[in-house]
Amino acid sequence: MIETGNHLLVQVKGNQPTLQAHAREVALQPPLRTESSHTIGKRNRIEQRTVKVWPLPAEFGTEPWHRRFRTLVQVERHVERFQTQTAEWQSSVEVSLYLSDMLHDSANWGNVIRRHWHIENRLHWVRDETLGEDRSRIRCNPDIFALLRSFALNILRFNDESNISDALYRNVLNFDRVWAYRGV
Repeated sequence: MIETGNHLLVQVKGNQPTLQAHAREVALQPPLRTESSHTIGKRNRIEQRTVKVWPLPAEFGTEPWHRRFRTLVQVERHVERFQTQTAEWQSSVEVSLYLSDMLHDSANWGNVIRRHWHIENRLHWVRDETLGEDRSRIRCNPDIFALLRSFALNILRFNDESNISDALYRNVLNFDRVWAYRGV
């Protein structure tokens, strides 16, 4: 990161319990900045996000590399999802902590983190769940098959397929659809 002149934004998770504990200590203080947004999204989802930002003290953390972090960002998501099977709303609350070596305002951090999750949901989740990458038993040259999955996903996206699972199902039922795609 330092050698290439890039910046770092990492989510603090339970696999770093000491770092997570230090971040939570900082989050007990009043934040420097706070930003809230409200989104009515697709698929019966209403989300309220609150982004809080704290500057980190110079003595933050226990490891020398912890001291490179300058900002703590907390994203709290209150999500309401309408369950069509039960005709009821289901609520959930998720709080995520992030560390960065950069200083930004809370609105900017909210956008950066949201764009990251857009990539995660649009690419990685589709590869894992819909294309079965996590369930794959291929052990010999798995990277070649990962490239093939990416290639297939790129062709589907290039042909304006928004629901990949549905497109795969329709393609299995009628193989001529595959030959009709642009770029094949």
